[in-house]
Amino acid sequence: MSHTILFLHPKPCPASRTYCEYESVKECLESICQIYEEHLKRQSADMPTITYGITQLFDFIDSFVDISCVVYQKSTNSYAPYNKEWIKDQIYALFRETAMNTSHSNSKKR
Repeated sequence: MSHTILFLHPKPCPASRTYCEYESVKECLESICQIYEEHLKRQSADMPTITYGITQLFDFIDSFVDISCVVYQKSTNSYAPYNKEWIKDQIYALFRETAMNTSHSNSKKR
């Protein structure tokens, strides 16, 4: 687990900038997905369920003025910066891993 700080700048207004701290990169990535899901819920309050694809999530991420993170590197006792594209790559890998685990789990039930 590597301490991760997520920096969010969703709107052009400087006051919209914020940050969140997480115990791991995975927790940070899951939080970004939750932020998007909350956004969808606000937009579609009358919908009983919400579904989305990774393309829509990436469009949401791209709509931010800036989104980046720093991840603690134990070997150098410092934080390494990562940009929006890295975050999207990591989310893609997380989605892929989740889909593979779900698929693998479903095949065991048969």
